[in-house]
This record gives sequence, C-alpha cells and structure tokens, in this order.
Amino acid sequence: MKKTVVAILCALAAWTVAAKERADYVNPVIRGDVPDPTVIRIGDTYYAAGTSSEWAPFYPLFTSEDLVNWTQVGHVFDRQPAWTVNSFWAPELFYHNGKVYCYYTARERATGMSYIGVAVADSPTGEFVDHGLLVRHGKEAIDSFVFDDGGQLYISWKAYGLENRPIELVAARLSADGLRVEGEPFTLLTDDERVGMEGQCHFKRGDYYYLLYASHGCCGFNSDYDVCVARSRSFAGPYEKFEGNPILHGGEGDFQSCGHGTMVESPDGRMFYLCHAYVSGSGFFVGRQPILQELELTPDGWLRFKGGDLAQARRPVPFDGTVQAPFEGFEDTFDSDKLKVDWSWNYPYADVDPVLRQGKLYLSGRLKEGSRQGVALCVRAQSPDYACETRVLNQGESLKGLTLYGDDGNLVVWGVSGGKYLLKLVKDGQETVLYEAACPDASPRLRFTLAGGTGLHFYYEAGGTGWTSVREDAFDGKDLLRWDRVQRPGVFQAGGADAPGVFEYFKLTTFPADARNP
Repeated sequence: MKKTVVAILCALAAWTVAAKERADYVNPVIRGDVPDPTVIRIGDTYYAAGTSSEWAPFYPLFTSEDLVNWTQVGHVFDRQPAWTVNSFWAPELFYHNGKVYCYYTARERATGMSYIGVAVADSPTGEFVDHGLLVRHGKEAIDSFVFDDGGQLYISWKAYGLENRPIELVAARLSADGLRVEGEPFTLLTDDERVGMEGQCHFKRGDYYYLLYASHGCCGFNSDYDVCVARSRSFAGPYEKFEGNPILHGGEGDFQSCGHGTMVESPDGRMFYLCHAYVSGSGFFVGRQPILQELELTPDGWLRFKGGDLAQARRPVPFDGTVQAPFEGFEDTFDSDKLKVDWSWNYPYADVDPVLRQGKLYLSGRLKEGSRQGVALCVRAQSPDYACETRVLNQGESLKGLTLYGDDGNLVVWGVSGGKYLLKLVKDGQETVLYEAACPDASPRLRFTLAGGTGLHFYYEAGGTGWTSVREDAFDGKDLLRWDRVQRPGVFQAGGADAPGVFEYFKLTTFPADARNP
C-alpha cells in the first residue's frame, strides 16, 4: 500500500511539473531579426510589425491569437514609398475609427535625414496607402508612437539635433484623422544623463500617464539596451522618472539587452510588453528578436514586470491552454505562383526579379549604382545553428548558389559558375576565392552549415554520392554583421537577366549544437 501511495504521489508530482512546463512559453516569441516591434489588438487578434532596415519588402507583419504563436502574413509595404530612400525603422501600428495606421521612420530621399511618414489601410493585412512624410523635425525624428487621450490624438518621437540640446522625446497634437500635425512640438522628456532615450510608448492607468522608453545602446556587440519608465498626471508632462530605473534589462542570464517595444492590453485588462532583445551568447548572431513580458502596477503607482527587472526567456503563457509551437525550419519548393512571405532582399543594392515556373525559381535582377555583386534573396535565420541547402542548375557563366549575406560589400557565396564550384568571400568590398574546383554535375546540391552563429562549413553533393566537404577548417562569418542587423542566408545570382540562377528548392534546418555537420 505504501509503495502504491508513493507511486501515486510521484506520478502527481511529475504531472504537476509537466503541467507547469506546458503553462510556460519561451522567448523570443517571434524568432529572427525583427527589431523595434509594435503590437496592437483588434478584437481577439493581435498584429505585430517590426523594423526591416535595408531589407525589402518593408516592415514584416505578423498575427497571433495568443501573443505566443506568431505567423508572418505579409508586409506593411510591398513597394517603397516615393518620399523614402532607405533605413526603414520602427513602424508603429495604430487602430483608429475602423482604420489601421502605420507611422514609420525612413530616410527622406531629398535630404537623407530620417523622418516619419504615415500610411493607412482598411485592415492590418490590407493594402497600406501611403500619405507621405508627416514629421520633419530637427536633424532627425524617429521612433514614433500615437496616443489617443480622450479623443485628442498625439504623436511622439525621438528628436535630436535641436539647437545643440540633448536627445529629447517630444510630442505634438495630431488631426482627428491622424494625418496632420497640429501645433508646435513640446518636450516630454530630456536625456539629461546622456545615456540615450528612444522607442517610447504611452498609456494611461488611473490618474497617471505612463511613458515606457528604451535607454543606452540599441545595437551591435556592445548593446546594453534597457527599459525605463516615467509618469505624469498629464500627457504633456511634466514627467517624473522612476528612481528604480531600469525596470527591465539584460546583461546577465538569458538576454544581453532588451528594449524598444509596445504595451498591448489583453481582453481582460492585463498588460503585455513586446520588445526586442539580443539573446545571450551565440544567440546574439540571430539578431534582435521580439520577446514578451507581462507588466503590472505596483501599490505605489509605478510599473514593474512580473518576472522582475531581469528579462527572462521562460514565462507563464498569457492564456490557459496555450501551447507554444516548435520552430520547424523553412522550406520553399517553388511550386506556388508567388514567393513565400519569408523572403527578403537587400533593396539598396539590387532590384530582384524572381520568376516561379514549373516548380523552379529563376532568380535574376538589376544592380543599382555602386553595387558590385549580385542579387541575394534571403530569409531570416531563427537559430545560431542551422543548415541551408539547395539544388541549382549548373548552366551558363553566371554565379548562382547559396549565400550568407550582410550587404553588397560583405557576403559569402557558395555556388557554381561555368562548370565549376566556386566559394567566394567578399569582405569590405574585397573579393577572395576560398575554393574552386570542376563541377561536372548538371544539377548539384549545395549546402552550408553555421555553428554558433559564425562557424561556416561548405558541402556539395553530386551524382548521389553523399555530401563532400570543401574545406576542413571552419570559416568565421562574424564580420558579415552590420551595425544594426545580422547576416541572412539565402540564394544568390550574379550575371545578366538572360542567365538567371535556377533553383529547385531551398531548405533551412535548425539543429542542436552537437549535430552541426552532415
């Protein structure tokens, strides 16, 4: 009898642990490099978007029913707004009078300065119609947020270059239709400590207007981004900064840094903050990934995160019954009439002309002025440990194959050209051939693996003989990172439009760190 009771108690304990595990999710909730996330709720559905920087299409758009499982459904813009030239940062979604607004930052074509535009759609997944530049202020105005204060709309942004003043968070009244600034900008907060201040969002609870904002360094190897709060009894201020700032940070544990996000309210009134974070260790090389943390009010009227001020990967699911789906990799067999929404290209350097025909991708494009390489069609990596592979037709002199792509001057290409294998590195614009050999096969398979975000190995398979490694030593891909974004894997073509790269499939598979090679 005693043994039976013990067995039952052990089973109950195991069930309790399993139930607890089922009631957790693991950050990031959106995997891959999607900085500066914005999130809104319409009914029971959540919509999020994020920075696309120098990748097109512009501002990837996601949807979720539970804040944990997100699916990319498209982009805010498939075509570049006419007033812009590059640097598509910090979109902010806003739902107003049955319309969905996107306030976004981009560099103005005429001046090269970053300013704020606005676009409107009938639904988050509908076509956004651009209404042009909305805020031109100081040397640059970025990171907009729109707040409805009892029927009066306000837009806030980060401003600098204001008569040699420090960075400020400023605001101005908006017209009722959200398309025009009315009145003069006014200051909300000033960066007196000179530590940085941006990525703000606003909301009201009780007697207070709360202002969440990011401070310190957003990007790169030394990022120490964190989240701070200030409050006021009026939207216009004055704002009091919390003495215990920051209220969320990395620097130890799961994340190196975190910040720049939006609070969204669940149907039952709970507050969830979606911001981006660099995962600690090799996860850094996946980029700034969106994480979800729950907020609550303190008895003295301030804000805190339920898990404490250290950002955590594992948190309780927002809603009972939610089960986080595992990441299953990415594959495109090109048997549709259009590309999957996961694909992106580096628009400052090339216009891409992908054609899908009879289960194959025919990739070519047009290089822009100053570009020297070719056309890269890429996806966001979602792990620091993964493998990419494709089958490519070995025809013509154009170079076509796989790439790990930072930008036009920093990339690796592993492909075929003129009947030979070619592995090429471009670093700071300088080309180096790392491997070259005859390729008699008409349609070889190519593969590379990435270990720990930087360690690259390259392989080919021809004639069903299995994978052959082309270098014994791993190549370090660390230098392919750009200051505000990470490298992306994909397919590549360099040559004329009459000699496209022809691909039968593309597959990305994540794997454990102890199983990196075929």
